[in-house]
Amino acid sequence: MSNTAKFSPSEDELKSALVALKTRYPTFGIAKTHALLLMTYPDWTVSEKRTRKALQSEGLILDTPSPQAADIVYPSSRLIPDLDIPRWTTKVQVKIFDKRKGKGLVATQDIAEGETIWKEDPFILAPEWGLYDLQASSAACGFCSTPLDRSSPLTLPCPASSSSSQPHCPYRFCNRLCLSRSAKHHPLLCPSQNPGCAPLLKMIKETQWMAFHALAQCTSRVLLAGQRSPEEEDRDWKTMTGFAELGLEERFKYSFNQSGMSEPDRASWKKAHSAFIHAFRSPKSTADQKSLARILKKPLNPVIEKALFDYDGFLRGLGRMSLNLEAHGGLYTLHSHLNHSCTPNVSVRHNDRTSLSRIAMIAKRSIIAGEELMVTYVNPELDVRRRRRELQAWGFGECNCIRCLQEAKHMKPEEADGMDDLATELKAGLGVM
Repeated sequence: MSNTAKFSPSEDELKSALVALKTRYPTFGIAKTHALLLMTYPDWTVSEKRTRKALQSEGLILDTPSPQAADIVYPSSRLIPDLDIPRWTTKVQVKIFDKRKGKGLVATQDIAEGETIWKEDPFILAPEWGLYDLQASSAACGFCSTPLDRSSPLTLPCPASSSSSQPHCPYRFCNRLCLSRSAKHHPLLCPSQNPGCAPLLKMIKETQWMAFHALAQCTSRVLLAGQRSPEEEDRDWKTMTGFAELGLEERFKYSFNQSGMSEPDRASWKKAHSAFIHAFRSPKSTADQKSLARILKKPLNPVIEKALFDYDGFLRGLGRMSLNLEAHGGLYTLHSHLNHSCTPNVSVRHNDRTSLSRIAMIAKRSIIAGEELMVTYVNPELDVRRRRRELQAWGFGECNCIRCLQEAKHMKPEEADGMDDLATELKAGLGVM
């Protein structure tokens, strides 16, 4: 029995192999990448020092942050106490990385390509505007957003609404289960039960401000949980405040303004805050105050009340929603732990035709135990400049993943696009990037 002789690969062979490995495992450090290299190419003999030099020459090791970078404020992140991860899956666990990156999810076992890692229903749903319009016209479920079969005998209207009630609530639900589950957030956003919410709903629709809608849904859920039990209120509040956070003012100071963006639209922020207060805390008319009091019979927790309704807390809430909403408008407890990569190893799918808001996490490739699970926060088809710009607008700083570093080497001079710039500034003013 003869042993295969080991040999030293050429510099080009080594660099090509390392680029491929780092593209697939972008979170691995030098030692892990070196160990993986020797496992992948067992007939190679390469020292860790040579691996380090090759990685450095290809720009695959991040530089030490500059003093200016240290001044940038990144989204804050905290653990959700007593989070029951096995409720969704036993294949992942939460890990705290560092102050800048915060928390993430790592695999507890090997995961095969194409495997469903977990499925998840939203904590709240602020659906994309096509579905929102269907809900408002009684054509999609008011809870899960699934388009309704108008001929089905199972669909049910909002029980507080009738043809004679003013204002009328247009929401219908798939079945009794969706109607029952909607009680966690719908009553305070039902114009028949809480007429004071009508101006808020009107502004949400006119501005198409998804983060504002999501914050209203979260606030409704937390306030209604407090009416049922202190334990449920505490659990929902800890979940809501466990999502990563960066206030709108901070986003402009440290993110939008880095690119010379215009000033934020603070007048719209103030108007939104006023509608928010009138909907959930202090309606304008006596009749609307009585309607709200019939729903919120128990006093609010003063700590939660201050955090929700103070103006600064309101801006933090909007920023929290903007950072964590899934592309189609859902806020998902476990999904929100996933960090970004321009070469993600997990994709998010809406595969369930009977519950459109349910998402499934699918492995895009094989994932080894201990590896971080990553999704993309931006359209991966964009070029490196556009991807970086969109990530910076979220407050994540400049992306220096392996793909971005490689593509940046071949980046052409930027050409201004006036219409794109205008659209970006209009969105930035509201903080709805």
